Amino acid sequence: MSGSVVEVLIVDDQRPFRSVARAVVGLVGGWRVTAEAASGEDALAEAARVHPAVVLMDINLPGMSGIEATRLLLDAEPATTVVLMSTYAPDDLPAGAGDCGAVAYLRKEDLTPAALRALCASRGAS
Repeated sequence: MSGSVVEVLIVDDQRPFRSVARAVVGLVGGWRVTAEAASGEDALAEAARVHPAVVLMDINLPGMSGIEATRLLLDAEPATTVVLMSTYAPDDLPAGAGDCGAVAYLRKEDLTPAALRALCASRGAS
């Protein structure tokens, strides 16, 4: 994806965190937020609409969990890079987080431009 804009979908049920995530993504050169969603169901609809390269997916969402939404999203958009996010310690992640297809888990407090670049570089989304 070198030379092109990396389009990002932010999925979180808390508007303040979506705003923070949008600001962090804005600090990553060549990346831009093209859509936001507040639920797993909305994430699937937005992903089908905008075909993002990267999805920042909260684990705890109303309705469908971020883990299930990740599975379904990657079935439809297998080239997408999904990063799960939450406040859990890595050892306390819910069942299914490790095998849903996400490339990594990032604690929300660790969301930085450098962390995003590092997590997504191996998938060609940087």
